[in-house]
Amino acid sequence: MKDERKLNAREVALEVLMQIEKANAWSDGSLKRTIAKNGLDSRDAALATRLSYGVVQNRLLLDYYISCYCTQKAERLEPVIRNILRLGGYQILFMDKIPHRAAVNEAVEMTKRAGRPKASGMVNAVLRKFVANWMDMPALPDGSTAEYLSVRYSHPKWLVERMMDLLGAEEAEDYLRLNNEAVPTTIQTNLLKTTAEELEKELKQSGIEAQKHPWLSGCYEVSGTGDLESLPAFAQGRFLVQDAAARLVSLIAQPERGANVLDMCAAPGGKSFTLAMDMQNQGQIVSCDIHPHKLKLVENGAARLGITCIRAALADGREHHAAWQQTADLVVADVPCSGLGIIRKKPDIRYKNPKEIAQLPKIQMDILENAATYVRPGGVLIYSTCTVLPEENEEITEAFLAKHIDFTLERFSLPLPIGACNGHLTLWPQRYGTDGFYICRMRRK
Repeated sequence: MKDERKLNAREVALEVLMQIEKANAWSDGSLKRTIAKNGLDSRDAALATRLSYGVVQNRLLLDYYISCYCTQKAERLEPVIRNILRLGGYQILFMDKIPHRAAVNEAVEMTKRAGRPKASGMVNAVLRKFVANWMDMPALPDGSTAEYLSVRYSHPKWLVERMMDLLGAEEAEDYLRLNNEAVPTTIQTNLLKTTAEELEKELKQSGIEAQKHPWLSGCYEVSGTGDLESLPAFAQGRFLVQDAAARLVSLIAQPERGANVLDMCAAPGGKSFTLAMDMQNQGQIVSCDIHPHKLKLVENGAARLGITCIRAALADGREHHAAWQQTADLVVADVPCSGLGIIRKKPDIRYKNPKEIAQLPKIQMDILENAATYVRPGGVLIYSTCTVLPEENEEITEAFLAKHIDFTLERFSLPLPIGACNGHLTLWPQRYGTDGFYICRMRRK
């Protein structure tokens, strides 16, 4: 019978890193499943999360150092040994509360438990070099700026070069650095159930540090939270977890009370919920998704928040539904994208295959074309993504507007520091402290 021993925090992190590498799993989903399966308490779950995310965020840098200290290059090592070395190296270089000795010993023991006792001597030797030199690690590559930044901030070179093209070297470095820093969680008050002041008071009584968002009313940046979903205020629907950038979609859409709204790619539902709150739960929002299990998330979220004007519908954003033709006052198309604006929340997105990203604009344009058919004359069409690449953003909307002369860009204004916008906007983490995002507002004549 197979030994069903529960894994400890470091072993859970190793398991997650192996799933990312072997099964192409996403770190957040893999973490949730593996933590639950092994019944980690909140402290161990936090350690496993920090280790998994930390290694993913610093993978290229850790591999560079491992290659400096090991007779074999990191990429030639067996995956389990490589990931044990990454975990040990991360603890030594980035976690000041873990004694170096413990990091090395645990890595050696993990190597033995992984059935690789012969490799334990090598793991010990490499990590001892990390310990001996942790204040003075080997110099980073002195080739091109892109090569240096790629290793320093662990972003693939193609992505670094793309960001340097878009932003220049200095601002590109700010973007890369921010992607590796901890992000406060942004929450939005559900005004259908409480006021911002009441929510703030309730959070503080629960021991949560809640700071008013610097420029978005009704929103708070929270830290020291542990599991937000365990709070009564969450369970009873008094707030919604959503980044400021996604909140802006509804501010730009300006839905009217009683409006007929179609949210084309809605799951897990955040934008639909915000639209419903801004409409004071009056009107109708049809929230579509292609995956049945994701529609459950929309329905459960709406029920928790006390929203009754949302109906979840199974629909592919590219397939036309004649019954919806020119019926909606507002259509929101928040299309599938490369996600390069949310690397700070999902660190493994940076390692996406650029060939897969190159196929997205075709899908994005198909969804936008279809979404446009549902907008009534005089109605509003919103196109948005959580990426910062022009080929998924303004190049799509400009091509669409050139082809559809019955739609025009429509100006909008947002709270400062953003202010007036000429119909569309790219949000950058290093400029506004939000996720990277693109939002465009168009009106049908």
